[in-house]
Amino acid sequence: MNSADLGRRVGVPSTALFTDQYELTMVQAALKAGTADRHSVFEAFTRRLPEGRRYGVVAGTGRLLDAVENFHFDDEMLTFLRERNVVDGPTLAWLADFRFSGDIWGYPEGEVYFPGSPILRVEGSFAECVLLETVILSILNHDSAIAAAASRMSVAAGGRGLIEMGARRTHELSAVASARAAYVGGFDTTSDLAAGFRYNIPTVGTSAHAFTLLHDSERDAFRAQVDSLGRGTTLLVDTYDVAEAVRTAVEVAGTELGAVRIDSGDLLLVAHRVRQQLDELGATGTKIVVTSDLDEYAIASLAAAPVNAYGVGTQLVTGSGQPTCSMVYKLVARAVSADPAEPLQPVAKKSLGAKSSVGGRKWAARRLDEHAVAEAEVIGTGPVPDGLADRQLLAELVRGGEVVARESLDAARERHIAARQGLPLSAMQLSKGEPVIPTEFV
Repeated sequence: MNSADLGRRVGVPSTALFTDQYELTMVQAALKAGTADRHSVFEAFTRRLPEGRRYGVVAGTGRLLDAVENFHFDDEMLTFLRERNVVDGPTLAWLADFRFSGDIWGYPEGEVYFPGSPILRVEGSFAECVLLETVILSILNHDSAIAAAASRMSVAAGGRGLIEMGARRTHELSAVASARAAYVGGFDTTSDLAAGFRYNIPTVGTSAHAFTLLHDSERDAFRAQVDSLGRGTTLLVDTYDVAEAVRTAVEVAGTELGAVRIDSGDLLLVAHRVRQQLDELGATGTKIVVTSDLDEYAIASLAAAPVNAYGVGTQLVTGSGQPTCSMVYKLVARAVSADPAEPLQPVAKKSLGAKSSVGGRKWAARRLDEHAVAEAEVIGTGPVPDGLADRQLLAELVRGGEVVARESLDAARERHIAARQGLPLSAMQLSKGEPVIPTEFV
């Protein structure tokens, strides 16, 4: 496997301050109480899916592994913590030597999940596990939300091309993470060069309306673009009059013109008219790309249109109305000492209402029906039933502090396609509904 497939990790800064202050104050108090080394198990899960969603998508695992590897406190960070009196001297000394040395298991990237699914299990001392809480949730909540939106858009597109182009609609760093998550969820390319550089995602891009307006005429603009980028380029045809622009585009580039892009108007109507015009001009192989604030519903409404690809920005990088997955990270079991052989005691939050949790270190498996279609997410803390032994979902990601499960984004993308195809057909509906399979605790 080419190293570029795994993402460029050189020069990654420390992630240790991507955390909430109370993670460090808990460590300080636990160190003083003598409980910081207690063998502990934390799990990341969501109590419910975002309203109306039928399945979730695990994304961000690769970024999470990078974050764990790079979670350490350098001198400048320790000085900051000392000057702000965030923690005391003994805690600063402990943090100075910190490297995660525990184990992490999780649903592989691209897998689907449901309410209660133990998406990530982190095991080690209480202190080292609790330090990772915020950065783990930051990554999983963001990336999984984007991947879920991308998956719904991929279903709506029905095999047509999808271009991620939301960099200008979000924070510059979240734009890179969004492009990565979108690729896992089914998008084909991105316009963001940082995402292409860091994660080897295919990149695309041609021109905006400003390029047309720069020139004395639309013909001059098209000629300049074709001379520079070749006849296979994509020409933007809605700056002025679409019909005139299409005619000019074919005159300039010939019938070998790669594609035209439509960014405004009634996309269904305009796409049909443009397709008819292209065919009449002999440009039968010229493709049509549409943009303009699309989401999964707009994409689905264009299923009957002669469109070859969709460019999606704002709605994708904001999770199409669901920018987080509401995942939480809870202590579910702990021992009375640092000895991993010490029996674990299940612990759980017993709050009133919907914020309670289920204690115990968990396994998870997906039960299939006679047609090999998923029928339930089964979660337990005891022995795994024989019929589910080969359907377990948690994979080993980190062993003794060392990452053991790096993989390419393409592997995660292919896994998601397979996982989605293994769900009941109702999972593909865009209308609001309940999780497509139930979660059963045994």
